[in-house]
Amino acid sequence: MNISYKKRLENVCNQKKSRLCIGLDFDLDTMINLKIKDLNSLNSFILDVIDSTIDICAAYKPNFAFYEKYGSKGFKILENIINQVDGKCITIADAKRGDIGNTSKMYAQSIFEYYNFDAVTISPYMGSDSIKPFLQDKSKGAYILCLTSNPSAKELQYKFNENSFLYQDVAKLASDLNINDNVGLVVGATNSTKMQSIKKIDSSLTWLIPGIGFQGGDLKESVKISNFNSIGIINVSRGIIYSGNQSIDDIRISAMNYNDNINRYIYE
Repeated sequence: MNISYKKRLENVCNQKKSRLCIGLDFDLDTMINLKIKDLNSLNSFILDVIDSTIDICAAYKPNFAFYEKYGSKGFKILENIINQVDGKCITIADAKRGDIGNTSKMYAQSIFEYYNFDAVTISPYMGSDSIKPFLQDKSKGAYILCLTSNPSAKELQYKFNENSFLYQDVAKLASDLNINDNVGLVVGATNSTKMQSIKKIDSSLTWLIPGIGFQGGDLKESVKISNFNSIGIINVSRGIIYSGNQSIDDIRISAMNYNDNINRYIYE
């Protein structure tokens, strides 16, 4: 039976008792672990990180930019990541796609059919016809950029028109498009008041929440707001993969600590 993306995500989260998403955003130029010197050693290290954390997290989210910069060799690492996860976690392609309908259709085929990711991040700037091609298979998810945690987000997302902010309009659009229960929102963790206003628009949408750790987002508030009536997953990238001396043990311990804190805030 072909179940919706949201249901697939809920099943994984409940089975693992985890709302943690690990961002696999590795960069050779900034690696702390001095043993990682080239793409071959980086590839092996990433696969080891997956093996050491796959029982702890619900999802992995590689940002495509960190792999595209290496051309075909970087794309091969993306393929290896999907093969290593092997369906044991949700995989999210942080590719921020969104183009005219026919082009978005090609992007969707690439990410969902060739790479076999479970979900993708989408830019909504071009409107619904740039989003709909990613929603045809209800088992695959699309996280629409709604309220991001970068400082210049306010330049567009906070524009007020006809009694609503642009980020609220995006949330309303996502709600309207959620026919197959496979639409989610990217909601940054750095503004709890605005997070609550988005939740009031549609509390059933699943959230992908960046901004914890280096960007200063509040973990407890994000967990409490995002998990009201739905599933919110907390993305942590550098806070986990660059923890300690960047050893496998340091990364696993950091992932465990984040997941323990997330669960504590959910159930307290």
